[in-house]
Amino acid sequence: MDLSNIIVKRKKAPKRLGRGTGSTTGKTSGRGHNGSGQRKGKKTPYAGYRGGSLSFARALPKRGFTPKRRTVYQVVNLFDIKKIDKDNIEVTPEFLKKMNLIRDELKPIKILAKIDGEFKVKVVVKADEFSLRAKEMIESAGGQAECLKR
Repeated sequence: MDLSNIIVKRKKAPKRLGRGTGSTTGKTSGRGHNGSGQRKGKKTPYAGYRGGSLSFARALPKRGFTPKRRTVYQVVNLFDIKKIDKDNIEVTPEFLKKMNLIRDELKPIKILAKIDGEFKVKVVVKADEFSLRAKEMIESAGGQAECLKR
């Protein structure tokens, strides 16, 4: 290989702006007279631009309330715990993580009573929250529902 075989990609020369009125891009540098297109910064039409009137996002009515410190629970259904099908097991956050039922054992966990049929597995379940029906179903099967205090 020698220098004659190397393909050199030439870059397009940049526009020479503001170099006199005879250069076609002189005086206003190809931007026209006045208006937002002539100014530097955000160019129109951008998403949400409505011709100088109130932007779409600001014109929509605001509804509801979103709390700043909302607790987001990782949900585990009794249907998933029923699949274990072993009695006298302690279902902890670490166990649920190992079974790939939750993503993070440090984040709060809530047990819900979504299940087909009856829950008959006798287990000790440790979680941050329980739905009332889930707690009743676990205790009626002979297990325990313990709330973690963290």
